[in-house]
Amino acid sequence: MISTAAPKERAFLVGAEIKDSDQLMDTADSLEELALLADTAGLEVVGETSQKLDRPHAATYVGTGKVEEIKALAEETLSDVIIFDDELTPRHLRELSKRFGEKVRVLDRTALILDIFAQHASTKAGRLQVELAQNEYRLPRLSHAWGHLGRQTGGASGRSGSVGGVGLRGPGETQLEVDKREIRKRITILKREIEELSEHRKRYRVQRKRSRIPVIALVGYTNAGKSTLLNKLSKSDVYAADQLFATLDPTTRRVVMPGERVCLFTDTVGFIQKLPTDLVAAFKSTLEEINEADLLLHVIDVSHYNAGAQFESVKQTLKEIHADNIPTINVFNKADLIEGDIDETRSLLADTDPDACLISAKTGEGLDELKDKIVETLFEKMVPIRVRLPYSEGALIALFHDQGIVDFIENGRSDVVMGGSIPTRYLMEYQTFETNGRRE
Repeated sequence: MISTAAPKERAFLVGAEIKDSDQLMDTADSLEELALLADTAGLEVVGETSQKLDRPHAATYVGTGKVEEIKALAEETLSDVIIFDDELTPRHLRELSKRFGEKVRVLDRTALILDIFAQHASTKAGRLQVELAQNEYRLPRLSHAWGHLGRQTGGASGRSGSVGGVGLRGPGETQLEVDKREIRKRITILKREIEELSEHRKRYRVQRKRSRIPVIALVGYTNAGKSTLLNKLSKSDVYAADQLFATLDPTTRRVVMPGERVCLFTDTVGFIQKLPTDLVAAFKSTLEEINEADLLLHVIDVSHYNAGAQFESVKQTLKEIHADNIPTINVFNKADLIEGDIDETRSLLADTDPDACLISAKTGEGLDELKDKIVETLFEKMVPIRVRLPYSEGALIALFHDQGIVDFIENGRSDVVMGGSIPTRYLMEYQTFETNGRRE
């Protein structure tokens, strides 16, 4: 049978090891991950190179000699696109595009991730957030796309674009400003639509909280197995694939736990190292599902050689979105892929993190222990707390009496100071009212 599929674009990868940088993975591992991203985007990786630098070159990111080397390697490998493993500035893109010529496109890691997000967004919210991130990425980088139109023929004075001493805009500059204005307008519309969806979800979350059904968010590095775990726990068929960012839109499923306890489990977009702050900001409404959770399950691919760096990358992102104070259970997944003695791995985990669980979402191994741990954390584990609650927060005062253990209570004119213990799942609701002691 003759294949009619279009040939894949050929990609050449470029990495840089920056002195004193805080990157979690070494350059070789980061380039390997970039290759997986390129494959997910439908590209064929045909080569790679890297360079050690004290700091990125102001004009071309890598050194000028390295640029010539990359150009030669790209020509030799018949590359269609050159992808840099870090986010490039507008100047970097402009200068590199000049050096490499019009036949080769220049992308950076951020643009590649955005392309993958665009392919995988299936809900309205997901598509809006991807488009917002794409437009905010494109806006400062538009100028180099119109550079060839900005060069106008000079007047009698010899100054380009000047007639009779009056500066006139060339067609390139005019088109650039039109494009920028249109993108800014679209960004405003997208933000408004996303905010409307966010308000709708907020109302839904308020109703959900009134039901007192706890929400558990699955977080973790991309391809750690979150969707597979959700499918196993809920006996559902959320899309799961062995590729990066297989799931982009959050999915929630109802699960009956031991003791007939009902919980809602939400699968969220996977994290990845070097995820730009602007990209995280664009997905704010999706990440709200994490911030509103009663418990996080941090799913870690225990079989991955870089599991430690991936773990730290997720923790770093959780801190950026202010979700690092939510109760968390570390779930070490893919136990079925561990080479060697699994009992030794289990023992090591027990020594370093006694509350962690070792599981295989694929085979179901360890899921009963995980469920018991979740029930214990949400419904049985009590944490000490002291709060100063305004009388207007009557629901929280009542909740403390109903679900907690009250050791002391002191009434004031406008508020009440309460001390005792509450279930872990309610900790977030009282966080802004915490105080250090009794009324003075």
